[in-house]
Amino acid sequence: MNLKDRFITHIHSLQDSICEAIEKEDGRSVFQEDLWDRPGGGGGITRSFSDGDIFEKGGVNTSVVFGELTEAMQQHLKVTQARFMAAGLSLVLHPLNPYVPTVHANWRYFELYDERGALVDSWFGGGSDLTPYYIFPEDGEHFHRTLKEAMDPFGLDYYPSCKKQCDEYFVNRHRNNEARGIGGVFYDYLRPEPVPGKTHEDLLAFQEANGHAFLSAYLPIVQKRKFLEYGEEEIWWQEYRRGRYVEFNLVHDRGTLFGLKTNGRTESILMSLPPRARWEYNYSPEPGSREAELVQYLVPREWVK
Repeated sequence: MNLKDRFITHIHSLQDSICEAIEKEDGRSVFQEDLWDRPGGGGGITRSFSDGDIFEKGGVNTSVVFGELTEAMQQHLKVTQARFMAAGLSLVLHPLNPYVPTVHANWRYFELYDERGALVDSWFGGGSDLTPYYIFPEDGEHFHRTLKEAMDPFGLDYYPSCKKQCDEYFVNRHRNNEARGIGGVFYDYLRPEPVPGKTHEDLLAFQEANGHAFLSAYLPIVQKRKFLEYGEEEIWWQEYRRGRYVEFNLVHDRGTLFGLKTNGRTESILMSLPPRARWEYNYSPEPGSREAELVQYLVPREWVK
């Protein structure tokens, strides 16, 4: 089995295991599956979740698409080849309780071919990041430490580099460079390199390790916070912060833009958006409040040493 097929097998298996764990944790709702085909080549498996006891909305989606890149997308990716294949898993979970953070993750693999169909370039990308509405520093430490421990066996430079990329990527630059959340790890255009000698096999193993670390990074946080009491004030703040989440996804997120510009399935792409959000003119939280405390954490910081 070639590397592409091995990665596709991996993301489908990972989709199954994550969906099973989320259903078990929620205890009420289950994922609804929708198989779809993409005009131009390929398709995917969308699994949507709603109205649970723990998770208000979510999706764990896989896709394998191929075809021809538009000229605009070639320029966006800074490539000259048009024929492509992209495979990946993307997930977002929006909890009901404002004390439980929203989480996002994706792991993907991209190939480019010449006009004869020969492979000329390929790379991996992905990451996981956490978007809390109320800050618990120990939760951030656990999330980051788990991701770091998954990366460290492949090289101690991975976590600090990928954390820095995450801090720089998930930012609403139109909101005075306010971060979407407290970060995690993010990487793109991860290719084999002659020095220090990373092969495709190494990078596939790295990608698999990151995917398998997701549940260990996130579910313990859910289990600690899901029974905390909350009221209308906490819901209001959750909806307000979700507005920032929507802004990032629609204005800055490369994955969203790539999907929409390559005839991806709009319903699946926009599943990442929360069911409820709000915008208030020129609002700032009360100084000294727990809401104001969160804002202080929306800048890069060192979570683990």
